[in-house]
Amino acid sequence: MDLQEIRRIVELMNEHGLTHFDLTKKDFHLKLKKGADLDDLKSLMASVSLAAPAPQVAAAAPIAATTPAAAAAPEGVEITSPMVGTFYQKPAPDAENFVSIGSAVSVGQTLCIIEAMKVMNEIKAERAGTICAIIAEDSKAVQYGDVLFRIK
Repeated sequence: MDLQEIRRIVELMNEHGLTHFDLTKKDFHLKLKKGADLDDLKSLMASVSLAAPAPQVAAAAPIAATTPAAAAAPEGVEITSPMVGTFYQKPAPDAENFVSIGSAVSVGQTLCIIEAMKVMNEIKAERAGTICAIIAEDSKAVQYGDVLFRIK
C-alpha cells in the first residue's frame, strides 16, 4: 500500500465521518484512529469525578416529591446501527420516509438506509411494533451501535 492509497482512505474517513479504520492483509496492517480515544476519555472522567469534592447539601433543603424523574428510562426497545455510514430516512430525496413516529412496523420491513462507501444498505426491522422515537438525524453520520429508532 502506498502513501496515495493511505491518503485516499483518510479522505474517505473525513468524508463519511469515520473515526476508526483497520485493514489487515497478508503482511500488512494499517490502523487509523481520529479524534479522542474513548478509553482515554473514560479514564479521564473517572479521575475527574474522584478528584472533585462532593457537593455540600443543606440539611434544611427538602427535596420536592413532585420533581419528575430526570433519568427516566426511555420508552421502547432500541434499534441500533449495524454499521458506520450515513443515515437516510427515505429511499430518495423526493420520496416519503420509510417510517415515522407512530408507524406500525412488521418484521423485515425497511426502516431506513445506511450508506457506507457508496453502497446503500437497507436496515430492516427485527421485531414488530410501533415506532415511538426516531433518534438519528437524516443525512447525518452514524457509528456502529448508535441508536437509530425506538420501537415498542
